[in-house]
Amino acid sequence: MRVLAKRILRGLPVQSARGCCQSCYRQGKRSAKNGASNKYSKSGLLDTENHLGSNQGKYRSSNLKILHTSDWHLGRSLYGQKRYEEFKSFLDWLSAVIEAESIDALLIAGDVFDNGAPSNRAQELYYDFLLRASRTCCRSIVLIAGNHDSPSFLDAPKGLLKALDVHVVGLRTPAAEGEVIVLYGDGAKPRAVVCAVPYLRDRDVRIVEPGESIEEKDAKLVEGIREHYREVCSLARQRQSELSEKDRPKIPIIAMGHLFIRGGKTISGGEIKELGSLTQVGGDIFPAYIDYAALGHLHIPQLVNEAEHMRYCGSPIPLGYGEAGQEKIVIIAEFGEAAPTIRRVPIPCFQPLEKIAGSFDEIFKRLNQLREDKSNAWLEIEYTGAEEVGNLRETLDESIKGSYMEIRRIKNKAIFDQVLTSIQDEKMLENLDVHRIFESCLELSGIPPHEKSGLVASHREILQLLSEKDSRAD
Repeated sequence: MRVLAKRILRGLPVQSARGCCQSCYRQGKRSAKNGASNKYSKSGLLDTENHLGSNQGKYRSSNLKILHTSDWHLGRSLYGQKRYEEFKSFLDWLSAVIEAESIDALLIAGDVFDNGAPSNRAQELYYDFLLRASRTCCRSIVLIAGNHDSPSFLDAPKGLLKALDVHVVGLRTPAAEGEVIVLYGDGAKPRAVVCAVPYLRDRDVRIVEPGESIEEKDAKLVEGIREHYREVCSLARQRQSELSEKDRPKIPIIAMGHLFIRGGKTISGGEIKELGSLTQVGGDIFPAYIDYAALGHLHIPQLVNEAEHMRYCGSPIPLGYGEAGQEKIVIIAEFGEAAPTIRRVPIPCFQPLEKIAGSFDEIFKRLNQLREDKSNAWLEIEYTGAEEVGNLRETLDESIKGSYMEIRRIKNKAIFDQVLTSIQDEKMLENLDVHRIFESCLELSGIPPHEKSGLVASHREILQLLSEKDSRAD
């Protein structure tokens, strides 16, 4: 009744029993088209019986269910190709899962946007999703800033968003109380305490002193991060004690963070590797009384120190070709009287990416396989053969003509190496110039002089247009 009254007072429509069916239906069609593995029936509708179990779809559980996601990077492009349709498909799918799973709280662990000045379209996707989610069964949304986000930009509308039970923590708050959020259920009953710690920048946790070595700066930064988490978690435990009912299990404490934890895995050069020298803290930053840690920053789903209750959920779509083929997930954690039940929910692939590297024959063999499979992949192709091929782009474009595939990037290793050698011979490494590099590519590709002047002029015009483009207009 409390939720219904709030919706009526705000002039919002009351959600019908089939409120998410259309988005589920649309996503089911996308999943079938891309061959994605997902728990949708053949009709495209969410298969409630198989997806939720025989009883879960019939009544709302008394347990607390949270959904953990992070690293959306709304606005990210791929070699100039905008990806708004992918992001929209993910958010449509996420809305359907929130409804189908009867999620009580959504936790977004940072890097909502790809940069600090998101485009109008990226902002539209963000606010539209928050509004839709607030009209579902999801009572609360907690969102923290990541290193790609502008903390002040996220914080600006936080007062307005709080009216929708959307709690935003962009900047580190002056007092720890600002990062301790209580989630409530029916009748203002407390359900959980959340430690919503945003990405902590150097200036947030450390005072610069003259004469410090790099090692001393790093040690002070790590200790500053640890101390901040210690303060916020300690206050959350105090709030837990105050709010928990006598003779009943204590309400859970859920920590959120956007940071590197020592031993975490990331992608470098297309390979999964352990983090190197980046500033890291140990997994013991989270006290033993934390019931679940919802983390962001690393794009690969993984546990922290093999602990089931401390997790990175990873990014929802492959943000580059290094992540192509990687399983993407969200995490659902359900809290009852025992330890939380935690499970991964696979995200469908909305736009497949494919990286192909090899000789001419190897590349064309793979392209033919993809064509036979009616693939709609976006391709990155690296030609590694020894023979020089000046018209590589035209040859490859012709080979995929009439297919659903698109070539996003071509790397001709032989020409690339020659360009670098040419630049090195001219001792220009310290003064790399995009115009000179482009002209060197034209020369090495054997472009006739009468064509070169026009291409150079077009290249300069494109660069000028890019520099004048309003980055927030699309």
